[in-house]
Amino acid sequence: MSTQHELQQRSAADERLNTPEGRKDFWQATLSCWLGTAMEYADFALYGLAAGIIFGDVFFPEATPAMALLSSFATWSVGFIARPIGALFFGWLGDRRGRRVVMFSTIILMGASTTLIGLIPGYASIGVWAPACLVLLRFSQGFGAGAELSGGTVTLGEYAPANKRGLVSSIIALGSNSGTLIASLVWLAVVQMEPQSLQEWGWRIPFLCSSLIALAALWIRRHLKETPVFERKKAEMEAQRHQQALAQPRDTRSFWQRSRSFLVMVGLRIGENGPSYLAQGFIIGYVVKVLAVDKSVATTAVFIASLLGFLIIPFAGWLSDRFGRRVTYRGFCLLLMIYAFPAFMLLDSREPVIVISTIVVGMGLASLGIFGVQAAWGVELFGVNHRYTKMATAKEVGSILSGGTAPLVAAGLLSWTGHWWAIAAYFAIMAAIGFLTTFVAPETRGRDLNAPEDAI
Repeated sequence: MSTQHELQQRSAADERLNTPEGRKDFWQATLSCWLGTAMEYADFALYGLAAGIIFGDVFFPEATPAMALLSSFATWSVGFIARPIGALFFGWLGDRRGRRVVMFSTIILMGASTTLIGLIPGYASIGVWAPACLVLLRFSQGFGAGAELSGGTVTLGEYAPANKRGLVSSIIALGSNSGTLIASLVWLAVVQMEPQSLQEWGWRIPFLCSSLIALAALWIRRHLKETPVFERKKAEMEAQRHQQALAQPRDTRSFWQRSRSFLVMVGLRIGENGPSYLAQGFIIGYVVKVLAVDKSVATTAVFIASLLGFLIIPFAGWLSDRFGRRVTYRGFCLLLMIYAFPAFMLLDSREPVIVISTIVVGMGLASLGIFGVQAAWGVELFGVNHRYTKMATAKEVGSILSGGTAPLVAAGLLSWTGHWWAIAAYFAIMAAIGFLTTFVAPETRGRDLNAPEDAI
């Protein structure tokens, strides 16, 4: 019976794509999700680059270089603390009111927060109020971002044909890659400025420009339609309301009773997000502040990796459609474990070509390849009733335990030990958590997304 249900759902998705209006809806949703995720990751990449390159001088000028780096990444972590709160709130809203209303709200919140970061006066002007404002806006930015990525992932996954769900869902990762590319391009231009101008006003340009992406995404989303999966769920909910109202306590218990998929998603997220933000966040600051390599070397590396991402990401999604989610994800985690210690040895050379190549490989594995596989797998792990809430919250809890705190923990380890070996071990341990999680995670390729129960 489940096979018949799956075939029916696939036919419904294909029917929608086989009409001109359906294809228009699909491409509108695709472009909208791409731009929204680009906005989110441009914001976070801008902040990561700014934290490693300039925020220490602007907001913490009286601290030592190591403490300034630590303080900058402490404010970075605030955004990740806000993300699961936003994921829980907007996920609940998305599961009940639809994906569209959430994706409209989050893009406004993120766009406004990022633009306002570019308007904060520096420490020299308003003292401790400067980092205080930075923390507040970082929290607001994270609150919206907690649902934006998962909303786009759910939307694309629920639009895609089952046999191409990995490839289509990887477009979300392409959006994140586009955001990182935009951020690195802008910063590559900005860091060429005279140091005093960069510190006084130049660093604000990338944050103010991000409003353009937000406006473009908002314009496209104004006519965004709900996914076929949610429309079917909505029809079923309306039919149930005519029969009898479902008791809210029962619905709440059903959310928490099945938690295995939730925990699996957290583990998978740690294996990806921690190494990702070390590769594109902490290592940037480490190369610039500690190794004293020219700022343009780090931003060039991010730029090159972002270009390669347009090949790596869809290839990873295709691999997951061809060989399965588990084996593909496991392979990326294993490569990250192998990468950790040689990477820091190579960075110590301070040779621009070697440094650039090392950062590119790290981002290619963690920020691009593994992320391209995770999108479809996350959607398939959860049932239709609580998919948005559970996936978004699990991802953001995993982010707090990894990416949100990884640069801060790494900076603390560097300050404590004075050497990179502890950071490399930390990097490898997070990748190992993702690797081990794949052995308890189910293979979900092609799963019926209208099934009410989680995959495990």
